[in-house]
Amino acid sequence: MKLTRRGFAAGAALLPLTGPARAQASGPVEAGKVSPDLRQSAAGKKWQIATVVKVDGIAWFDRMRAGIEQFGRDTGHDAWMVGPSQADAAAQVQLVENLIGQGLDAICIVPFSVEAVEPVLKKARDRGIVVVAHEASNLVNADYVIEAFDNRAYGAKLMQELGQRTGGTGKYVATVGSLTSQSHNEWIDGAVAYQKEHFPQMQEAVRRVESYDDAEVAYNKLKEVLTAHPDLRGIIGAPMPASAGAGRLIAERGAKGKLLFSGTGLVSVAGQYLQEGDIQYIQFWDPAVAGYAMSVLAAMQLRGKKTEIKAGLDLGLDGYHSLLAPDTKRPGLLYGAGWVGVTKENMAQYNF
Repeated sequence: MKLTRRGFAAGAALLPLTGPARAQASGPVEAGKVSPDLRQSAAGKKWQIATVVKVDGIAWFDRMRAGIEQFGRDTGHDAWMVGPSQADAAAQVQLVENLIGQGLDAICIVPFSVEAVEPVLKKARDRGIVVVAHEASNLVNADYVIEAFDNRAYGAKLMQELGQRTGGTGKYVATVGSLTSQSHNEWIDGAVAYQKEHFPQMQEAVRRVESYDDAEVAYNKLKEVLTAHPDLRGIIGAPMPASAGAGRLIAERGAKGKLLFSGTGLVSVAGQYLQEGDIQYIQFWDPAVAGYAMSVLAAMQLRGKKTEIKAGLDLGLDGYHSLLAPDTKRPGLLYGAGWVGVTKENMAQYNF
């Protein structure tokens, strides 16, 4: 059965792209500096590149879809995104299995569970399908893993913001999508390490809370933690929907200024809570650009440009101008550089 490709309305028109393939493209990604030689196929071949995400229908991956579909418009390749309706490892594996049977050229993936997708991605590669991953720094069965930044540094910054606002004291709780969500756990590892070094009077109230990338689940589980620990002072949110779950809880409990939040979020999801002061700080990278970057790497590999995919590569995208390869034993693990920190004061700069 052919997988469906649900459309997503792109944003305003951007600057024209260089090169003969497309004179202009509309979408959220500023791709004018992406070399046509990196995007286009040899002899005008049209490749099929599917991206499989953790869960479809949430703002984060709606934004990623916009970047992926823009890549398709910019290049003429058949690029689309699918994901399960709920964050579920088995459902994501089944989607990959279905794609393998369609004989496509490349699969890009944001795994919910790295361990769960390893066997099916090996199967894909054994059949000659290129695999590019994101938020999966320990994934083995991929040609490339492209991360937006150093994951532990990202988490350390979240804790720095939280600790400064709590005065460096009190209990806090950390949320992850799941205990097998690699990047989420690396962020929290970085946050906890920073806390222990810089805020020794803070302490984790409970083990990391799994929210399955769902704002309602985050709300309910954080409510349980707050009931058990009414002196809770802080929440670190790795999954993007946790920002809305935490904001809702703080607003309902009248805990503004008493229970503080620092975590991944989007203005479109958490903006009302930032505006009201229920949460204080969100951090993110643009998932549209990440989706575009994965697609560019897949196209480069398909065109036989493997030798160019290494440290120092400039993808022509914000945050991916000079890629880092931090592990000499894993040259396919590449990092971009940079994230955005947003408060009430600068949230108007972001429209997603």
